[in-house]
Amino acid sequence: MDRKLLSSALDAQNEPAYRADQIWAWLAGGASSWDEMTNLSKELRQSLSKAVPLSTLHATDEAKSKDGTVKVLFNTDDGRPVEAVLMRYGDGRRSICVSSQSGCPLTCTFCATGTMKFGRNLTTDEILDQALHLRRIEDIDHCVFMGMGEPMMNLDNVLEACERLPDLGISTRHTAISTVGWVPGIRRLTQEGGQIRLALSLHAPNDALRSKIMPINDKHPIAEVMDACDEYAAKHRRKVFIEYVMLKGVNDSPELAIELAELLNSKTYKVNLIPYNPTGSYDGSDKDTIENFSAILNGKGVTATVRLTRGQDIAAACGQLAAGKSMSGSISESTSGESSSEASGSTDSGSDSLSD
Repeated sequence: MDRKLLSSALDAQNEPAYRADQIWAWLAGGASSWDEMTNLSKELRQSLSKAVPLSTLHATDEAKSKDGTVKVLFNTDDGRPVEAVLMRYGDGRRSICVSSQSGCPLTCTFCATGTMKFGRNLTTDEILDQALHLRRIEDIDHCVFMGMGEPMMNLDNVLEACERLPDLGISTRHTAISTVGWVPGIRRLTQEGGQIRLALSLHAPNDALRSKIMPINDKHPIAEVMDACDEYAAKHRRKVFIEYVMLKGVNDSPELAIELAELLNSKTYKVNLIPYNPTGSYDGSDKDTIENFSAILNGKGVTATVRLTRGQDIAAACGQLAAGKSMSGSISESTSGESSSEASGSTDSGSDSLSD
């Protein structure tokens, strides 16, 4: 919800300031209409329904995976595509993956988002409205910023949104921010992010290889990035998650596994190996190669797990985000706004391992 617009509408009717808090409590609890907010007068509800949409986003399409994952495509008021994912796990966890930007300016070669034209940073309310929409589907308890965009390049709005997530049932300790290595953001998160978890998309253990697949490495090379991550781990006494997508013949050799193990302090880092989800740029490593890579890391004392891929059949898995592709089924009503339109898209989901 546009909270500034709400504040103006309440002021225009001489309503007390606590009305905004009452309305937020309803939204955070999963309310999908003004009529549900029964501690507001009927007249006020009717007036606000005309003046203030329930969301800054318009849900335009929805896809459901055979594994229970739900992906939603939104449009902003200025027509920017945004996507978010709800992931369901057998142990009862309900994790959401949200976007911080429409598109992404950092063109990692293995990620479909990099093929999109970058739009803009999302506002705090646009980030929260993704979470609120998924909260209306069911209770949620974990959040990862692994959707569209580089969260560290929009950290003001990301951190402001994180302050509100506990109202939805997502504690700060169950919130993770993933970065490709934007060092100023990592250092700021270290100082201001409280107990928010940090994940680093590394994907190569040396600068030569990393620069080939991730142009950001030319600006912030590995040594600089690892120094910032070390600072985070030391201050918060929490491990940093290393995300490592497995690309056949590119970064999956035993030699590179050994190099990666030598790079990482086992007390500071935990590696999350990611089976490559098809985007057309590379081939993914086979199961035996991934298991061997993991065994080498674990054998050298670096904890490594293999990500449980979710939502691949609806292009909702890691790296598959590229709005305009692979949506199936559209929604007839938007529960996040006053109206809905038709469009299509896909998104990037987060890791179950990051929900520890």
